[in-house]
Amino acid sequence: MHTSMPIGIDDFAKVCASYYFVDKTAFLRDFLKDHAEVTLFTRPRRFGKTLTLSMMRYFLDIEGAEVHRSLFDGLAIAEDSEAMAEQGTRPVLFLTLKGWKGLTWDILQVRVRQQIGGLFSAYDMLLQDDLKAYDRRKFQSVLDDTCDFAALSDALAFLLRLMEAHYGKKPVLLLDEYDVPIQSAWEHGYYDEAIDFFREFYSTALKTNPSLDFAVMTGVLRIAKENIFSALNNLDVDSVLQMRYPEAFGFTTAEVGKMAEDLGCTDKLSELRYWYDGYRFAGREIYNPWSVVQYFSRNCEAAAYWVNTSGNAILEELMKSADREHFEALDTLLQGGTVSAFLEEGVIYSDIGEDQDALYTMLCTTGYLTIDHTDSVAGETEYILRLPNREMRTLFGHEIVKRYQKGFGKSALVALMRALLRGDVERVQYGFESYLEKLASFYDTAKGNEAFYHGFVLGMTAILVPTYDVRSNRESGRGRYDLAAIPQQQSQPGFLLEFKTAASKEELEAKAQEALDQMETKDYLADFRTRGVEDVHRYGIAFCGKKVQVAYQRP
Repeated sequence: MHTSMPIGIDDFAKVCASYYFVDKTAFLRDFLKDHAEVTLFTRPRRFGKTLTLSMMRYFLDIEGAEVHRSLFDGLAIAEDSEAMAEQGTRPVLFLTLKGWKGLTWDILQVRVRQQIGGLFSAYDMLLQDDLKAYDRRKFQSVLDDTCDFAALSDALAFLLRLMEAHYGKKPVLLLDEYDVPIQSAWEHGYYDEAIDFFREFYSTALKTNPSLDFAVMTGVLRIAKENIFSALNNLDVDSVLQMRYPEAFGFTTAEVGKMAEDLGCTDKLSELRYWYDGYRFAGREIYNPWSVVQYFSRNCEAAAYWVNTSGNAILEELMKSADREHFEALDTLLQGGTVSAFLEEGVIYSDIGEDQDALYTMLCTTGYLTIDHTDSVAGETEYILRLPNREMRTLFGHEIVKRYQKGFGKSALVALMRALLRGDVERVQYGFESYLEKLASFYDTAKGNEAFYHGFVLGMTAILVPTYDVRSNRESGRGRYDLAAIPQQQSQPGFLLEFKTAASKEELEAKAQEALDQMETKDYLADFRTRGVEDVHRYGIAFCGKKVQVAYQRP
């Protein structure tokens, strides 16, 4: 048994030969017995999608069939003679779109040309067949990179047709990370151009293609049918919302337990569960496989490994438009609570900033959130969502804090929180004014909306979690305070904030004092007393535009 972890290795043959391997071939056995013409699997990134398609390729591909057969000796699928009869019986076209990214549409076109050219080069033996003159010229123009870019939109369909003629059998198409170029286009502002090209690129290959046996695609999101899979009526989607194969991607509890036993680390199971478990796929408990593998490879050092695997643009989009309501939801999630949303399968990227349900759909399907349970509301399914584990809580806190680091650095935010916790009024007032001056627009502050300031400050306090229980707009005593940071340890200091807005700078001092007096009048300290916390710094904070006045009462 190999004990080396396959960090970044997604070639099935390499993993089997040299690395610790978790046997997922039972999924392949079940899938081959009952599958649609086109199947799309959507799972979070780094959940083993590429390795799964590589496994499927080695199993089905008619090229090298005899050599590849030995890869499956002793695995679950080898016990099924009916399934093994399918081994090495089909030509397979495998294409991964992981690298199809670009800062501009022009750059992405270059990437597409390079990748398709490389794909055609791998099948240049087709030029030895008795091709029609037109097909030969077209194939050669792709190899020479002389064809029009628009002509590449049917490249997959063209290659599948030639492969069928060559092998005398309809090929299988495996498309990995199909949505990478679409997300790149959304992030960098050329979404419409990309959608136009890839709608044709996919539909010509997948829609009622007489040269296609079946196709399997993987990705993070199901992009809205009307945008990318226009009129594709033979598509079956297996997603975190509707799942037939919940154990196909990610590690199950039993698989992680066996890994720990094989590696002599059974004493680490509780730590593994705390950091990387918590995903729920169709009622199954699933671990993040990338982070589990990283954990074992680094001598069982717990850390947020998934955080740095790629950009977090969707979460960053949430931060851009975050108001008090959003930050209260994020605060609830960071504290281990839940949020609710009506999720939809088809996603349109342009809806992320405008439709909260679209945003939560993406956060769920991309792995930042997981489904805790569902409720039925007026005949519709309401999804109750939560952060799955410590790793994701770390990521959320990191992204919230990152919003307040621009132009300051993390140390400035830490210094501001420390000032609040030790009663440094001058530093608190200066700190809030500095952040408003750099990060808040005139239109944000000109509205005089207390909710804006509330959300602005609430977001900063994410850096205190999990050492502090940050609570927003909660009942305490005879009213609802604005913001409190209650320490997990009773001996540590906490703080209580009440906000007011002033119509003019002259009113700032009176409004700040009014906010401070309100704490005493309505006994907002009751929440702290219940938790046994006595050392509480109290601040009445008034805002007018980007000016701040602080009234303070010592513990």
